[in-house]
This record gives sequence, C-alpha cells and structure tokens, in this order.
Amino acid sequence: MKFKTILGSLLITLFMAAPAMAENYIIDTQKHHAFIQFKVKHLGYSWLLGRFDTFKGTFTYDAKHPENNTVKVTIDTASIDTNHAKRDKHLRSADFFDVAKYPTATFESTSYEDKGHDRGIMKGLLHLHGVTKQLAIDVDQVGTGPDPWGGYRRGFEGHTILHLSDYHMPFAPKLGPVSEDVQLYLSIEGIRQ
Repeated sequence: MKFKTILGSLLITLFMAAPAMAENYIIDTQKHHAFIQFKVKHLGYSWLLGRFDTFKGTFTYDAKHPENNTVKVTIDTASIDTNHAKRDKHLRSADFFDVAKYPTATFESTSYEDKGHDRGIMKGLLHLHGVTKQLAIDVDQVGTGPDPWGGYRRGFEGHTILHLSDYHMPFAPKLGPVSEDVQLYLSIEGIRQ
C-alpha cells in the first residue's frame, strides 16, 4: 500500500513538472468571433471602412516557448465588404483585387518576437494579388479561458499597415498618396483543439 502511495505521488509530481505543450487552435469564423477589418483614407477627407467576411485559419500558442507561436490564415478576397455594392464590385475587379485571378490571399507566419505582458510581433509572408511581401503584425493577447460550451478559447488582436503600391493594383495610384496606407485590424478568437 505504501509503495502505491509513493508511486502515485511520484507520477503526480512528474506530471506537474512536465513542460506545457504548445496548444493548437482553429480560428472561430463559423460563429463570427473573428474579424479582419481595414480602413483607408478616401481622398484625404474621410476614412473608408471595410472588412473581409470569409476567411479561415489556425494558430499555435506555446506559453513556455513563445518563439514557437505560429499562425496561418486564408482569406476569400471576393468577400470584401465596404457596405457599398458598386464599390465592392469595383474592388473585386481587375482594377484592384482581381478576384477571378487571385481568389485568395494568405498570411503565414515565419517568426514571433515576444515583447512580454502578452504582447509581441508576429512576422510572416502575405500573399496578395500575386505579390508576396514580408509583414509584421503587432499582437496583443486579449484573454483566454473556458467557454460556456465545454471548450477552451484564446483571443488576440493585431494591427499592421499595408502599402497599396506594394501589391500592384492598377487603379491604386489614381487614389493618390493619401490612400497609400491601409490600416489593418485583426480580432482573432480561437478554439483549442
């Protein structure tokens, strides 16, 4: 009996001392708990706001070794929505996203730099409109914990700036330099697998 007690205590100690494993998450787009939004200046007079309604992705979170954190997202470019049907049709055309030729955009991380206090910089490659560019996203963890349905979730927000001239959209130069910078906002909630 004493041997079993010692063995049980040893197993508990070993289990508690084991390093935390990386956690894998699926981004919760089905229940609309994730958003990819943008804003760009319209002629320098106001902000034009928009979003991509259809995308999917995964991420890995490693609390002990944050340098192992990764993310991969695929966006349906035809799902662009600026709350104006005629403008959205133009944005889907060959003048801009050319969704018939480039139906998706993807981001795949290449590195993560931990800045402490649940903050960091996620770097990766953005494939958009036939062009691949390095992109750095400032990341903040919003929160983590169990959900009411028996799952476990983790959420982040991210900010970055895209430069329209990098992606060779034919109509973009006509918008002028005030529309060069596109501010991108990401709100990502994942369900642990």
